[in-house]
Amino acid sequence: MAAYDDRDGKIWMDGKLVEWRDANVHILTHAMHYASSVFEGERCYNGKIFKGVEHSERLRASANMLDFEIPYSVEEIEAAKYAMLEANGWKDAYVRAVAWRGAGEDMGVSSLKNPVRMAVAGWEWGNYYGDAKMKGAKLDIAKWKRPSPETIPVHAKAAGLYMICTMSKHAAEAKGCSDALFMDYRGYVAECTGANIFFVKDGEVHTPLADCFLNGITRRTVIEMLKEKGLTVHERHIMPEELESFQQCWLTGTAAEVTPVGQIGDYNFEVGEITKDISLSYEKLVRA
Repeated sequence: MAAYDDRDGKIWMDGKLVEWRDANVHILTHAMHYASSVFEGERCYNGKIFKGVEHSERLRASANMLDFEIPYSVEEIEAAKYAMLEANGWKDAYVRAVAWRGAGEDMGVSSLKNPVRMAVAGWEWGNYYGDAKMKGAKLDIAKWKRPSPETIPVHAKAAGLYMICTMSKHAAEAKGCSDALFMDYRGYVAECTGANIFFVKDGEVHTPLADCFLNGITRRTVIEMLKEKGLTVHERHIMPEELESFQQCWLTGTAAEVTPVGQIGDYNFEVGEITKDISLSYEKLVRA
């Protein structure tokens, strides 16, 4: 594939479709210097974006948490996504909506005089973790921790929150792993760099309480599905030493979908029946 800035196609930007290579911003864009940016990752299956409205609502909510207002309604954002998909001729694609404080009169920490800008791009993307869907992903344990809600708006899908994710994923890949698992500021198991995590023990499901990290849309969807199947789901604080007692594990996220985990550090997990079933059920749901 060509580099992401050098492709044919269309990107929706500030109310209109532009040529892919022309979708640029100035070097003094506030978001580039101060991370005043929020985004969403979504998947379109068979011409329909899964939970698209929820993603658009969260994009606007994330912007509000960062003290800015996106100048487009949820309905207008939805229309922009589908306009972008249609312009590129895609029925199955990953969709990236992003909003940010642009270049303007302010170029310090404050940016109240700067315009809020928005774009919607997309690309065709396969399995986020490659062949992990069959054999299970291998995870490293990150040295960084998810921060306290007293330090940053942890429930926003904000660009700045991903800085340690990039660093941790690089470190994991250097060890031959697909991703890294974070603990939170208290030492509890939290999430991976771009996905929530679930465990199975004795036929019951356990997942970290999303009190200091993003409560993912896919996470919430999967919890509902598990409960509909009659499975017990515990949303709770999980200590790292508990990893040894879990038999199965998987990740959830828009990009990850439902991906089995085979190993975290020194702990191994089977790709068991509950994992296989929820993965297949999710695939059927998003394509229904």
